[in-house]
Amino acid sequence: MIEGVKVKNLKIIADERGRLMEIFRVSETEVRPRQVYLTTAYENVVKDKNNFHMHKKQNDSFCCIKGKIKLVLVDTRKKSRTMGEINEFEIGDDNPCLLMIPKKVLHAFKSMRGESFIINCIDHEYDRNNPDEFRIENKYYDWDKLRPLEKQENVK
Repeated sequence: MIEGVKVKNLKIIADERGRLMEIFRVSETEVRPRQVYLTTAYENVVKDKNNFHMHKKQNDSFCCIKGKIKLVLVDTRKKSRTMGEINEFEIGDDNPCLLMIPKKVLHAFKSMRGESFIINCIDHEYDRNNPDEFRIENKYYDWDKLRPLEKQENVK
């Protein structure tokens, strides 16, 4: 697993009234959320298909609360012991979890089932005048075949 990535499996408590799922506890992580937002993607849509993106200051904490996504992470950090590693996660209805993505790790996702709803808890507020978002050309992943590109095609 990419250095700094953390996965917290979530438990759904259901009864005759509905369901409850605890997503985030500040006491369980060093990440302190400064903003929480919801993003969605329609089925088969890749958010950042031609690009991955990353943040230089911000850590993300993704939770797919409806649907299913394929989330792909790429470690291009030069000082990381896992540089060059690609991680793939399928999260959502069948696998409820909170996935913590460290700053400077590239990420993108594809909705695999219906319109997927993703909650992201971030530890830096979004600055509209100076966004901490950097797009990097996708040289890592084939979204049509849902697999990493061949090793010789990957660029570190």
